[in-house]
Amino acid sequence: MVHRSFLSFFVLVFHFAASAQSPYKPWMIGEFVKQNAANPVLDARKTTTFACPIRGEVVRWEEKDVFNPAVVVRKGKVHLIYRAEDTVGKHAGTSRLGLAVSADGIHFKRRPKPVFYPDNDAMKVYEWEGGCEDPRIVESPARVYIMTYTAYDGDKARLCVATSKNLVTWKKQGLAFDDLKYRNEWSKSGSIVCKRIGSRLVAQQIDGKYWMYWGDQPQLYCASSPDLIHWTPVETTNGKLFAVAERRKDKHDYRLLEPGPPALLTANGIVLLYNGMNHGKEGDRDLPDGTYAAGQLLFDASEPTKLIDRSETYFMKPDQPYEIVGQVNNVCFIEGLVPFKGTWFLYYGTADSKIAVATAPVD
Repeated sequence: MVHRSFLSFFVLVFHFAASAQSPYKPWMIGEFVKQNAANPVLDARKTTTFACPIRGEVVRWEEKDVFNPAVVVRKGKVHLIYRAEDTVGKHAGTSRLGLAVSADGIHFKRRPKPVFYPDNDAMKVYEWEGGCEDPRIVESPARVYIMTYTAYDGDKARLCVATSKNLVTWKKQGLAFDDLKYRNEWSKSGSIVCKRIGSRLVAQQIDGKYWMYWGDQPQLYCASSPDLIHWTPVETTNGKLFAVAERRKDKHDYRLLEPGPPALLTANGIVLLYNGMNHGKEGDRDLPDGTYAAGQLLFDASEPTKLIDRSETYFMKPDQPYEIVGQVNNVCFIEGLVPFKGTWFLYYGTADSKIAVATAPVD
């Protein structure tokens, strides 16, 4: 007969060993499970066409790749705003944003035309001919959709803002950082702090301001705004960008950190799911050089620039064939997160070529 104290000790050791294997800390969102049986949930399509107003010709606008989506729940369905590339032009493809809708978060029906794209407008100088990339969407308290996206002119990425009431018709609001100091500096990937209200992710003010994490550098940056449209980067006392999180030697994020979905205000603080890019020699030696894997950061709920904790390692990495091989190999790039029917749906780009989803219970 096994002695009860020995059995208890065995259970304790087993529990400790199991916990040591998990990348998740108590404050983190998840644990996420890839829906491999259904993935990828969206891929490129050669049959859809679009009359490009700038080229003056019809293009197969999502022929090359689809990836890096934003997501919201609207009228009881999942709406996916995704980046799609054609195969035209000197940059081997212009990016536009398409819209796909799903009743279950897995099977999508997409609109035949893009809903957001470079046009002969005031933003053309920033968006052509690289295009409009990598959207992230939250709702304002007034129920207006606020989208941050990257405008790429072929030379420089610039973080921009657009608004919509229906996800189909959009108004371009211009550069997020429209001042002389940052207008022509590289900026992208704006993750606005929000709060889950039912199935909605609604932007929240902290100390009278809205907040956003941004950047794709060895450091992660922050900005504030009075209106969700005009943003001011947080600086140090000597006028430099203030780093709210930095790369780590021997970790998956040594080359760079880049925000994922909108940051979530939780009972534990602000949780930001982020993408880390690996460095082969100075980063995680168990991952190939250039791998994009996902981690999580925890910031103070009342002081968004104060980092409290972070995941020790990635909670998601490329391990499926379509994540390992594609336009850019070894990429899981998380970008869209939404609570839907009691489940978190986390959408991510795979090898910059397709879109997949992972799920976790909503606490």
